[in-house]
Amino acid sequence: MRRTALLVSAALLTGLLPLASAGAATGAEEPPPVPVDRFEGEVPFASQPAEGLVTWGGDSDDPPELELAARDDAPEGDKVLSGTYDISGYGGFTHDFAANEPGHDWSAHKGIRFWWDGKNTGKRVNFEIKDGGANGEASELWTTSFTDEWTGWHQVEIPFTDFAYRTDYQPVGGIDQNLGLTEMWGYALTLPTGTPGTFAMDAVELYGKADPALTTKVLTGSSVYPVKEGGTAGVRISVATTGSAPLAEPVTVAYESAGGSADAGTDYAPVKGEFTFPAGTASGATHTVSVPTLKDKAAEPAETIPLKLTVTGAKAPAETPQVVIDAHGLPYLDTKLPVKRRVADLLSRMSLEEKAGQMTQAERNAVGTGGDIAAYDLGSLLSGGGSTPTPNTAAAWAKMIDGFQLRAQATRFQIPLIYGVDAVHGHNNLVGATVLPHNIGLGATRDPGTAEKAGAVTAAEVRATGIPWDFAPCLCVTRDERWGRSYESFGEDPALVKQMETVVQGLQGARDGKDLDRDDKVLATAKHFVGDGGTEYGSSTTGSYTIDQGVTKVTRQELEAVHLAPFQEAVDRGVGTVMPSYSSLDIIGDDEGPVKMHADAAMINGVLKDRMGFDGFVISDWQAIDQLPGDYASDVRTSVNAGLDMIMVPSAYKDFRTTLIDEVKAGRISGKRIDDAVSRILTQKFKLGLFEKRSVDTSGAAAIGSAGHRAVARTAAAESQVLLKNAGGVLPLKKSQKVYVAGSNADDIGNQTGGWTVTWQGSSGKITDGTTVLEGMKKAAPGATISYSKDASAPTEGYDVGVVVVGETPYAEGIGDVGNGNDLELTPADRASVDKVCGAMKCAVLIVSGRPQLIGDRLDDIDALVASWLPGTEGDGVADVLYGAKPFTGQLPVTWPKSQAQLPINVGDTAYDPQFPFGWGLTTLRTPPGGGTLTLKALALAAAAAQKAGSAEAGRAVVGKARLLVQQKVGQDITPAVAKPFADADHLLLSGRYADAVAKLTEAYRAA
Repeated sequence: MRRTALLVSAALLTGLLPLASAGAATGAEEPPPVPVDRFEGEVPFASQPAEGLVTWGGDSDDPPELELAARDDAPEGDKVLSGTYDISGYGGFTHDFAANEPGHDWSAHKGIRFWWDGKNTGKRVNFEIKDGGANGEASELWTTSFTDEWTGWHQVEIPFTDFAYRTDYQPVGGIDQNLGLTEMWGYALTLPTGTPGTFAMDAVELYGKADPALTTKVLTGSSVYPVKEGGTAGVRISVATTGSAPLAEPVTVAYESAGGSADAGTDYAPVKGEFTFPAGTASGATHTVSVPTLKDKAAEPAETIPLKLTVTGAKAPAETPQVVIDAHGLPYLDTKLPVKRRVADLLSRMSLEEKAGQMTQAERNAVGTGGDIAAYDLGSLLSGGGSTPTPNTAAAWAKMIDGFQLRAQATRFQIPLIYGVDAVHGHNNLVGATVLPHNIGLGATRDPGTAEKAGAVTAAEVRATGIPWDFAPCLCVTRDERWGRSYESFGEDPALVKQMETVVQGLQGARDGKDLDRDDKVLATAKHFVGDGGTEYGSSTTGSYTIDQGVTKVTRQELEAVHLAPFQEAVDRGVGTVMPSYSSLDIIGDDEGPVKMHADAAMINGVLKDRMGFDGFVISDWQAIDQLPGDYASDVRTSVNAGLDMIMVPSAYKDFRTTLIDEVKAGRISGKRIDDAVSRILTQKFKLGLFEKRSVDTSGAAAIGSAGHRAVARTAAAESQVLLKNAGGVLPLKKSQKVYVAGSNADDIGNQTGGWTVTWQGSSGKITDGTTVLEGMKKAAPGATISYSKDASAPTEGYDVGVVVVGETPYAEGIGDVGNGNDLELTPADRASVDKVCGAMKCAVLIVSGRPQLIGDRLDDIDALVASWLPGTEGDGVADVLYGAKPFTGQLPVTWPKSQAQLPINVGDTAYDPQFPFGWGLTTLRTPPGGGTLTLKALALAAAAAQKAGSAEAGRAVVGKARLLVQQKVGQDITPAVAKPFADADHLLLSGRYADAVAKLTEAYRAA
C-alpha cells in the first residue's frame, strides 16, 4: 500500500473525528512536514564531508547491510531503506549532513517521524539526533528509543522533548548540553543485538509546530545547595533560550519551601513568592532565592528543604532543588577522633537501608544526573572502561565527580561516595594522561623502584581528577599466554610479581594508610583473588572466551606457592581493597569441584580476611555475582556471606539494594555481616579524607601528562625493552646510519598503548597524546635519514639497516583470548614486512605486544629481535635504547614459546624447551665477563657471601654477571639443557637464593 493510499485512509478516519479534534490536528498554524530522507536515491551511501548514509559497528561483523529497495508497499515513493543485521557488540547507521554546508534548522518543528516496518520483535531501537558542533561527527548526541511491537508499516513520531543528552558516550561534547535544534547534523539508529534481524524504514520528516518549552527553559544552578546550620542558601534560578535569543514572552516562576526533613520555623525560615523574567530578558539571566536556616544548637544529621518551583511560559526544571542543612555536632564528623571511633559512631546511627546503599556500587551512566545517589543512599560509583565525561578532560572529570558528591550531601549523614576507575597503566581513561607500560612491561624491567614510581604517577594523575580509588594492580600470575589478560600480569613467576608490588606503595603511600588523604595518593585494589592467571584453556563458559573467567585447577600446594603468595604480600603492604576473580577455583583433592571465586567463602573469609589478616574491603568485579548459580536472591546472599563487602552492580543497583535488604530481613544474611562490610568501607572513606574533602582538589591537574610524569614513563619504557637477539651488534643504531622503518606498530600510538587505553578494548590510531616509536627515533637522531613505509612497499635500496615494528592490535580480557578470533602469529602484513626488510638489509625487529608472538620460523633471518611489550605513550623510551642513549637491560617476565602447542609453558616445568627462557635478556650496558668456569666459581663464592649477609643488591649484581657470561656462550643455541637451569636460576634470584642461582647458571653454561 503506497503512502497515497495511507493518506486517503487517514483522511477518512479524520472525517469520523469531532471537528475540534480534526481542527487541532490540521490547524493553520501547523507548518507542513519537511522531508529529511525519502530514500529514493537523493541521499547516497557516503561519508563526511559529503552528505550520506554510513554504517558502523563494534567490530567488522557488526555494521548492518543496507540497500535502497523498491517495494510496492512503500509508504512514500517507490523505494525504502532496507537492511539486515546480526550484531554481537553494537551497530547501526547514520545519516550525516554535509560537513561543508551549514547545519539544518529544525527549531520550528515539534519532532521527527518516520515509517518503520515492524516485525513485532519486542526489541528496542535507539534513535539519536546530532545537535550543534562542527559537523555530524563532532556534535552533541541526544537519544531516545522506540520498541518494535507491531507488524507492518507504522509511523513513529518522536517529539524533540523526548530526547535526552547522552551521558554514556559523546564524540566531542561540552558544546552546551542544550538541544538547540538550530544546527542539526543528522540522525542515527542503533539496532538490536543478540539475534539476526531485518528492518525497513521510509520517509523521515520533521512534523508539527515547535513546543515553546523547547525554546525556553528555567534552570537551577544546582540540584543540591548545602549550607551550614544558621547560614543562608542562595538558590540560583535562570532562564535559557534556544540560540541564546532574548525572551519572546514573559516567564513567571513561583517558589515555595515545602516538604523535606527540616522543620519550617525551627530549622529554617519558610519562603514563598513569585518573580517574572519579562519579555526581552537576555538568555542566561538569573534570579536568586534566599533560604535562611536557623540554629537550634542540637547535634543533628543533615536536613532537607525542597524549594518547589511552578513555571509559566517555559519548561520547568527537571528536578526540585533542595537546600540541605549540613549534618553537625555528631562524633563521626570530629576529625580529632580515631577512625575506628568515627566508624563505630556513624555505623550506630545508620538504618539497614543506608547500610545496604553503602554496599552498592553503580556505574556513572546508570545514575544519569545522579538523583538516585541520595534516593538509594549509594556508597560508590565507578567508570567502566571507556566510560568518561564529555569532554574527556581533567576538568570535566573533576566537575562530574563534584556533581555526584554534591548529590551524596543530600543524604542524612552525607556519607561521601568513593569513586573508582580502572587505571591499570596510568590514568588510561583520560585523554592526554601519562600512559605507562602495562604490567608485563614493568615486570620486564625487574626494577621495583620503577614500579613504585609508575604507581605514584598513576595515583597523582587519577587523584587530580577527583578519583580516590584505583582498581589496580593486577597481581595475577600469568601461566598461559593464550589468556587475553596476560599483559595485566607482571609475569609468570610469583616471586617476580611479589617483587613488583612496590606499585602498591606508589599508589597508596605508607603501609598504614596514613598517606591516603594526600592529593596524590589513591586506594589500591589487589586483583583478581585468586588464581585468575591459572585458568585452563577451554574451561571458560563466558560467551566465546576460551580461557578468561575459566577454571583454575591446582593442588593446594601450587595454589599457595603460585597464586596466593602475591596477595599475602599485598596485604602486608596495606592494600586497601581486594577484588575477587570471575574465575573458578578447583583444588585437587578436596572433592568440591570448581567454585566461583565470588562465592568462595573459604578463600575470601577464611584465607584472605582471617588467615592473611586483610582489613580493607572486598569489591566484586563487574556484574560478577550474576554468574553464580541460582536466582538473584541466592547470588546476593551467597556473595555477601562469602565475604564480599561492596558489590559492583553497574545498572542493577536498585534490584541489588532491595534484594540485600530483603535477605537481611529474612535472616539469610546476618546484621553482623552487614556491619562488618560497612565498617570496612567507611574505614577507607575516612582514611581517604573524603568526609573532609567534599570537592575535588584539582591542584595536581597541571601535572597530568607533564614532562616529569612522562619522564618516568619514558624510563619505564626503556627499561622494559628486552633484547632477545643481537647478531653482529646491530643494536644500538648509529645516528649516521640510514634507517628504513616499517611495520604496523611503528607509528601507531593506539597499538603501542594496547587495551585499557581511553576505552576498554583500546583501539588503533591517534587516540591520545604521546610519541610513537617512529617519532621517538626521529627525535633521537634528528639529523639522520629515517624513512618510513608501513607495509614496506617503498624501495629498500640504499639503507644501512631496517627497523620493523610489528605485533598485536589492542584487546582486553577474554575478547583477547587466543581462539577467540586471536592467535600468537604475526599478521600476514607484518610477516611480509619482516621478510622484505630483513631480506634486503640488516634488520632489527621489535614486537610490540602484550604476550610473546611466534617468530621462530623467521629468527634466523632476523639480526636483532626485541620484545617491546606495550610501552605506553612514550615511544621516546624505545628510541632511547635503539640509539644507545640508554642500555638494554630488560629480561623476559614470561617464557617465550617456540610454538602454540607448547602452551602452557612456565619456569619450573619438568619439560622445558622454549625459544627463549624466562629471564633471558641481552644487555648493551656492559661487556660480559670472561674466564668461563673459573669466573663462575668465583661468582658462586661471592653469591654465597651476599646471601649469607642478606645483601640483595650485591646478590643481584653477582648473579647478573653470571647470567651475562652464560648468555654470551649460549648465543642462539638455546637447548632444553640450557633453558631449564637458566630459567630456574632467575626464579632463584628473585627468591633471594643467590648461591643456588649461580649454581644453576653454571649448569646451563656447561650444557651450552
